[in-house]
Amino acid sequence: MSYQKRTKDQLAARVAQDIFDGAVVNLGIGQPTLVANHLPEGREVILHSENGILGMGPAPVEGEEDYDLINAGKQPVTLLKGGAFFHHADSFAMMRGGHLDICVLGAFQVSATGDLANWSTGEPGAIPAVGGAMDLAIGAKQTWVMMDLLTKKGESKVVAQCTYPLTGIACVKRIYSELATLECTPQGLKLIDKVEGLEHAELEKLIGLPVAV
Repeated sequence: MSYQKRTKDQLAARVAQDIFDGAVVNLGIGQPTLVANHLPEGREVILHSENGILGMGPAPVEGEEDYDLINAGKQPVTLLKGGAFFHHADSFAMMRGGHLDICVLGAFQVSATGDLANWSTGEPGAIPAVGGAMDLAIGAKQTWVMMDLLTKKGESKVVAQCTYPLTGIACVKRIYSELATLECTPQGLKLIDKVEGLEHAELEKLIGLPVAV
């Protein structure tokens, strides 16, 4: 059977679907920022940004951007009623103090048991870009990764053991990708869902690892 990959917006909506009412959530730079635009109506989710914002809303409409109001990725954002600004030291205290329910991060690699590598590929001349990722990955109650399952070369980003510099060990609970949603456990990968038409054996072949049902 043929299958269709999730688009970036479909993937963001899939992540948003699992964020529970009342959650305090940090959305990492890159793909995760799209999640803010797909939070279900009527569900209260308090979005945190490590540059010192609590209570972010969706992206502003074109022409109404305020570049004094940006997220950690320097993208313009909106502020919901009751939102607040504060020093980034206070923001990191929130992250390190276990006050975030969920963080959604991008990644270069995730191991089957939840090790995370998302700040450097280790290539010569690569610019280290760890930012707040280590604090988020370890400080949040749940760390979710949102990424393409495969590299541009067709290699799996989900691996038995990370070969890139680690951000955190056994910190990733879920992987949301364009083909499947996976859970990382001490015993390895477990399937949550996959796109229609993708056979289980084909998914395991793409990843190169067993995926428990």
